[in-house]
Amino acid sequence: MMKKHNLLFILVLVLFHFLTNAQNKADHSVWDQILILNVSEKGEVNYEGVMTDSPLFYKYFRSLSENPPTDNWSREEKLAYWINVYNSIAVKMIIDNYPVKSINELHDPWNQKFFRVKDKRYSLDDIEHTILRKFNEPRIHFLINCASKSSPKLMNMAYTAQNIEEALEKCTRDFINDPTKNIITEGKVNLSQVFEWYKDDFNQGDVIEFINRYSDVKINKIPKDAYMAYDWSLNEL
Repeated sequence: MMKKHNLLFILVLVLFHFLTNAQNKADHSVWDQILILNVSEKGEVNYEGVMTDSPLFYKYFRSLSENPPTDNWSREEKLAYWINVYNSIAVKMIIDNYPVKSINELHDPWNQKFFRVKDKRYSLDDIEHTILRKFNEPRIHFLINCASKSSPKLMNMAYTAQNIEEALEKCTRDFINDPTKNIITEGKVNLSQVFEWYKDDFNQGDVIEFINRYSDVKINKIPKDAYMAYDWSLNEL
């Protein structure tokens, strides 16, 4: 029979391991509240409202930097973390330079090494191309938001391991069937440039098959002039 002090020692180790892992997991509840308060159902952002909550927002942003994913995180936890990082960086870049009319008014917004994890710094492009796209999950393109009107809308909730799969499905379907992002009718096909820029991510280049999984109206071909100019205007409320 296991001695009592050995059993107690094992229980302490288990508890310590649990608490350590819990502390190392990013808490997205503050981001969730900021989004609920400052983002409309249409994805329009009240940047002045976020600025009012800036102490909490900056604290959350620091917590992301201090609690990066580890090997024991699930795929869903990592995916939610990096999408929240990307979206919060875009918001932070806007409120740090507000008022602006477009993220493109900022100096080299895509390549600024804006986010630090330990001794490494990341830009928006780093996160999108070297981290998120490596998940081989094309639906991420409909959750990441670069503070622009033509971007997939910023949801008024934070992503977590528990809601990420549902969000990937909902946001993909919503984006494809949103007439402000894509016009897909029996007689007309105009698509977001997202499908042009990231063609190879969608079903290995079969964009039509991917779109038809989610579109209310099915398409047979994509005209050469199908892609709409991207509107980089600020997605402001």
